[in-house]
Amino acid sequence: MGVNAFPRPGARRFTGGLYRALAAATVSVVGVVTALTVTQPASAAASTLAEGAAQHNRYFGVAIAANRLNDSVYTNIANREFNSVTAENEMKIDATEPQQGRFDFTQADRIYNWARQNGKQVRGHTLAWHSQQPQWMQNLSGQALRQAMINHIQGVMSYYRGKIPIWDVVNEAFEDGNSGRRRDSNLQRTGNDWIEVAFRTARQADPSAKLCYNDYNIENWNAAKTQAVYNMVRDFKSRGVPIDCVGFQSHFNSGNPYNPNFRTTLQQFAALGVDVEVTELDIENAPAQTYASVIRDCLAVDRCTGITVWGVRDSDSWRSYQNPLLFDNNGNKKQAYYAVLDALNEGSDDGGGPSNPPVSPPPGGGSGQIRGVASNRCIDVPNGNTADGTQVQLYDCHSGSNQQWTYTSSGEFRIFGNKCLDAGGSSNGAVVQIYSCWGGANQKWELRADGTIVGVQSGLCLDAVGGGTGNGTRLQLYSCWGGNNQKWSYNA
Repeated sequence: MGVNAFPRPGARRFTGGLYRALAAATVSVVGVVTALTVTQPASAAASTLAEGAAQHNRYFGVAIAANRLNDSVYTNIANREFNSVTAENEMKIDATEPQQGRFDFTQADRIYNWARQNGKQVRGHTLAWHSQQPQWMQNLSGQALRQAMINHIQGVMSYYRGKIPIWDVVNEAFEDGNSGRRRDSNLQRTGNDWIEVAFRTARQADPSAKLCYNDYNIENWNAAKTQAVYNMVRDFKSRGVPIDCVGFQSHFNSGNPYNPNFRTTLQQFAALGVDVEVTELDIENAPAQTYASVIRDCLAVDRCTGITVWGVRDSDSWRSYQNPLLFDNNGNKKQAYYAVLDALNEGSDDGGGPSNPPVSPPPGGGSGQIRGVASNRCIDVPNGNTADGTQVQLYDCHSGSNQQWTYTSSGEFRIFGNKCLDAGGSSNGAVVQIYSCWGGANQKWELRADGTIVGVQSGLCLDAVGGGTGNGTRLQLYSCWGGNNQKWSYNA
């Protein structure tokens, strides 16, 4: 993470387009995080996909291949346009456990490190799948295979515990066609409960991670495969199986064309109590209107938390012959890109995205701790250091003054009387520190009803770096995406 320079208060200047106006406020709060609604001026239309999605509290991601990270055109586009990264192949089973019990994260770490160094979240993909299994796993069956699946999930998730906030736990477990049956895979033949076991294992391995089921050709609400997955998720939710989201790959083509009822599908799954995500989007020949329709479908569903396209340029696509992506072979923006950006900018002047009711801040004067939902640790000024620029951290909660924050009527979090919680920038990865209070928008925070704390200047969420939960984890600004590492309780 880059460290921003921090000019003295009198020298600070902020671009008008970065400000967010506070809305009217009416509701009081007792013992929970409160909410303020913000709006962005219409003149500040987003100029990148990530910025556009962030206006609606969503991420816009891309699949990245490690062997292309030396291509400057490729990485420049990926870095500029996207704020979430999925490893295209490098976190799959054959890549991470090529020999039984011997894990290799070399290529996975290349992608993870590049993403985090550039301020992007990482989606984990994928842990249990019938395809891309190493030969040793293909040779197993029965209980031996079941245990190998469990060991693999534990090994990978333990390695990335607290670092990767979202995982595709199970991938493509249902067969194509009209049967609605499970795929006849070696994993399925270990017993019909294998998917449930995979999710329960994943929750134990990393309790803070969002756990997803991911599949293709489940976008059409009327399809038998869609209904079969829906029934599985409904059953899991009714029995307490830990599933948090469903990923819709959205590989649209002549064999699986986009259907306008995709929005209905997203709504119906979300109504079960899971988030929904568009996880591998590409569309044959990249029709601009269809791309825009998919974006609008996601934006219309509060629990649709983000969109990932499956590659940067057409030449990088697994279906390069279909020219299905937003950038051509030379890295130029296609008409579909502009249609997507326009769709993301629609409605941005009213805040976009999932709405939270406007409420008033709690009355000033009281002080209390800000406790992380994922970590159950408190925002802490290390060693009680009062120097400007001291970065805050997560630490075991205690009664010390270096964890006592006063939320003022003007939206500041004050500590030690005259120091404020301060954003050292307005982009993803900006450090969060204490600084002498001076009234700037980078020292004002919205407390939202969903548990997030949002910077007024940036519109970004207060975030535990890398999804970390341990003592000493630093805090940063990051695009709001709904993870528990961005949720807090404040009791004053």
